[in-house]
Amino acid sequence: MYSHMLLNDYETIYPCPFSKGYGIPSQQAWLFLKIFLFYRVFLASLLILLYQSPFSEILISTKHLQLYNATSLVYLILGLVFIFFAFWRVGPYSLNAQSIIFIDIIVITLIMHSCGGISSGFGILLAGSLAASGLLIGGRCSIVFAAIATIFIFSEQIYSIHLGKGLVRSYPTVGMLGATFFITAFLSYVLAQRSEQSAALANKQQQKIVTLEALNKYVIQHLQSGVIIINPKQQILSINETALDLFQAQSSLELADISAPLALLFDSWQRNPRQDFFTLQSPQKANLHLRFNLLMTENQAFYMIMLEDVALHNQRLQQGVLASLGRLTASIAHEIRNPLSAITHAAQLLSENLELNPQDIRLTEIIIEHSGRVNKIITDILKSSKRTPSNRKELRLNIFLNTYLHDFLAEQAINETYLHLELCDINLETRIDVGHLQQIMDNLCHNAIKYGSPEKGGVIIRLSHLKTTPIIDVIDNGKLLDSDTITHLFEPFFTTSTTGTGLGLYLSRELAELNQASLTYRVNNLKNNSFRLQLSNAKNTKIEL
Repeated sequence: MYSHMLLNDYETIYPCPFSKGYGIPSQQAWLFLKIFLFYRVFLASLLILLYQSPFSEILISTKHLQLYNATSLVYLILGLVFIFFAFWRVGPYSLNAQSIIFIDIIVITLIMHSCGGISSGFGILLAGSLAASGLLIGGRCSIVFAAIATIFIFSEQIYSIHLGKGLVRSYPTVGMLGATFFITAFLSYVLAQRSEQSAALANKQQQKIVTLEALNKYVIQHLQSGVIIINPKQQILSINETALDLFQAQSSLELADISAPLALLFDSWQRNPRQDFFTLQSPQKANLHLRFNLLMTENQAFYMIMLEDVALHNQRLQQGVLASLGRLTASIAHEIRNPLSAITHAAQLLSENLELNPQDIRLTEIIIEHSGRVNKIITDILKSSKRTPSNRKELRLNIFLNTYLHDFLAEQAINETYLHLELCDINLETRIDVGHLQQIMDNLCHNAIKYGSPEKGGVIIRLSHLKTTPIIDVIDNGKLLDSDTITHLFEPFFTTSTTGTGLGLYLSRELAELNQASLTYRVNNLKNNSFRLQLSNAKNTKIEL
C-alpha cells in the first residue's frame, strides 16, 4: 500500500507487487518491523521453553520432538538475524518484511504439524503474523499471504491424513481457520488503508504548517520594522535582520547584548505596562519608535518588541496628510479652472478690440500672461493628484542614463556641452517606476540648466554608489542656495523664480518616496549645488507595511 518517498525522510519501499498507495515514513516502517521482530523472538523463546517443560510430552508428538526442537531453534536464530538486519538496515525493507512473514508461515505450519496438526491450536498463531503483514507490508499483500497460509495448513492436513494421523472431520476446522486468515487479512487491509489515509493527511498538514512557518519567518525577517521576541528572562527567541541593522549588532541570546538601553526600557514597561510606547536613539543616531506587546500562550508568556525608525513613521503620516491635501487641492483646482478659462477668453476677445489704447492693451496682456501662469499651476496640481501607483521593476541605471541623456538633449534642443554624464565602473541596478524616474530627472535637469549656469562648465549627471545603494547626483555651477531657501526648497509652491510654479522639486521628492528612494540637496566638496537621488538596491527584499 506504500509508494516512494524522499530518501532523507523516507525511503523508496515497494513492500508488495500488489500494493498501491501513499507510503509510510521509513522511520515508522522500520520501527514497526523491529517491534514485530521482538515479538517473534519472544514467541520462539516460548516455543523452546515449552520443549524443555514437563508439558512437552503432552503437547508435542514424540515422533516429531526433533522437528519441533530444530524448527524452534532455527526460528529463534532467524529472528535474531533479522533483528540485526532491521537495526542496521541490511537489505531493502520490502525484502525483510516479506521474508519474515513467509518464514512465519513455514515455521508455524511445521510447529503445528509436530504438535499434532490442526487440532493442536498452534495454527492460530498465523493470524497474528498475517495481521502484522497488513501493517508492515500492505493490506492487499496480506491477502496474498493469507492465501499462502491457507494452502500450507490444507497441505499439512492432507499430509497428516496421508500418514494416517489426521482426521477427515478436521477439514471444517481447517476451513474455518483459513477463513479466519482471510478475515484477518481483510481487516488488516482496511486498517492499513485508513492508517495510510491518516498518515497522508497528517503529512499534508505538516507540509502546509512547515510552508506557512517558512513564509512567516521570511516575512518577519524582511520587514522594514524591527521585530524581537523574548521570554520573561529577556532571552531572545527570535530577532529579524532589520532589528540587528538598527542596533548594528550581531545575533545574541540576551536583549542587553543587543542594546542595554532597550533592556532598561523593557524593565520600565514591565513595571508600568500602561505605557507601551517609547522612543530610543539607535547607534546610528536615528530615533526609534518602540512598542512592547505581551504574547500569551497556554504554558508561557512571551514578549514582542516592535522597532520602527521615527523618520519612516513620520513619512507615512506625512504621505497620508499630503494625499488628503492633494485631493482637496485637486477639487479646488477644478473649481478655479472654469472661471479662469472664462477670464482668459474674455481678455483675448478684449485685446482684439481695435479701439483700445496702448495702456489697455498692455493690461489685457498682463491678464492673459498671469492667467496662463495660474493655469500652469493648476495643471501641475492636477498632475500631482492623479499620480498612478508606482509600477516598480528592475532597471539598469548605466543603460537608462545613457539613453535618457541622448533623448533629453534631442527633445529639448540643448547644447551637448551643457550636460555631462559620469558613470561608475560597475553595473548598478535599482527597482523603480521608469516613468517616475524620468519625470524626476526631467525636473532636476531643467532646473540645473535654468539656474545652474551651464555655460560655466556644464551640468554633471553622476552615477555612483554608497555601499550597495545606487546614487544619482545632478551637479551644477550655479550660485549656492542660502539656508532659508534650503529650508523651504522641497515645499509645494515655493520658488525663487517669477515664472515657476514651485511644484517641480516637491513632486520629484514625492515620486522618489513613492519608489522608496530619497531626494536631497547638498553642497559637494567642490562647492557646487548637488541634488542627490538615493535609490533602492534591486536586491533589497525589505517588506513595507
